[in-house]
Amino acid sequence: MTAEQFLRELGRSGPAAAYLFVGPEAYQRRRCRQALMEAALPEEERESGLTRHDLEETTLNAVLDDARSFSLFSSRRLLWVAGAEAALPRRLGGEDEPGTAALADYLKAPSPGVTVVFDTARYGMEGDDKAKLERVRKFYAAIPAVVEFAPLGPEEARALVRELARLRKLEIGTAELGLLVETLGGDAGRIAAEIEKLSLFAGPGGRVTREDIAALVPDARAATLFALVAALGRGDRERALTALDVLLREGEYMPLALAFLGTQFRLALAAQEAGLRSAQQIQAHFTKLGIRIWRDRAEQVAQTVNAFPRERLEGAIRLVFGADRALRDARPDDRVVLEQFVFRLTAAGSGT
Repeated sequence: MTAEQFLRELGRSGPAAAYLFVGPEAYQRRRCRQALMEAALPEEERESGLTRHDLEETTLNAVLDDARSFSLFSSRRLLWVAGAEAALPRRLGGEDEPGTAALADYLKAPSPGVTVVFDTARYGMEGDDKAKLERVRKFYAAIPAVVEFAPLGPEEARALVRELARLRKLEIGTAELGLLVETLGGDAGRIAAEIEKLSLFAGPGGRVTREDIAALVPDARAATLFALVAALGRGDRERALTALDVLLREGEYMPLALAFLGTQFRLALAAQEAGLRSAQQIQAHFTKLGIRIWRDRAEQVAQTVNAFPRERLEGAIRLVFGADRALRDARPDDRVVLEQFVFRLTAAGSGT
């Protein structure tokens, strides 16, 4: 179940005997942990009723023995067990002995008033971590309530910004919302922290502007880089040079900026070859391939696809390579190199 499903179920039915928390996302995990603590423990027993364990330092059997014991100081108990993955046997195929049997036996008759949370934040949900996380799930298969904390997708991140802005009575437009999500990479914890900062800056009922984000949000200079990408995608030389000037004055590391541009053009070329035109098609296509791409980035790629024929995209990739090589010469003038790059890229009919 997702974090939101967990919170709804907790409100309806109260705490279960055991949960398995999996996944790396920290913000939603903190929300769920706080809600579970408030639901499982009366306020006056919150300190005495919470017990922390770490399976890097103790055994699963010791945790289960503790869960079976009674407390002299609290009528209800919450056991938070970190490092759940550490209980797995080292050899593959051993998940059915002996820890899983002990856990299954406990869950047949769990202690009343006790909730045990086995928590692993070590593994992600994709790539090489996926198989490791499946081993964790198999080992704890006796626990029916599994809560997943996956990184936020683009629309989930946007929804979180809207909700947090609403709670703090902030006005934030669609463009500013997209900029904030793109700048923070959809990191829920950073989104919450920056919305809090922006709310203190703008005040109740205040409106968040692009200038506010650029001034207050770390890495917001990346927004200027996105503006450069968009201007180049439209072939808008004046705006591209203006964005380039801002990046240079702010000390942007230009080889990194060029690497970003190169990725943009390669994505656009791949989208063209796949016959994709709209942002929705581009986002769906790359997501299916396992490449996370935000809606705003997909729209930028779509702009580039529609602005550049294939020959110009191939030429743009060559220009990025040439500019990057020129920046690494003994004594390059970054401004001259990058302005030449912009002029060549925005030249009408440029194919080189």
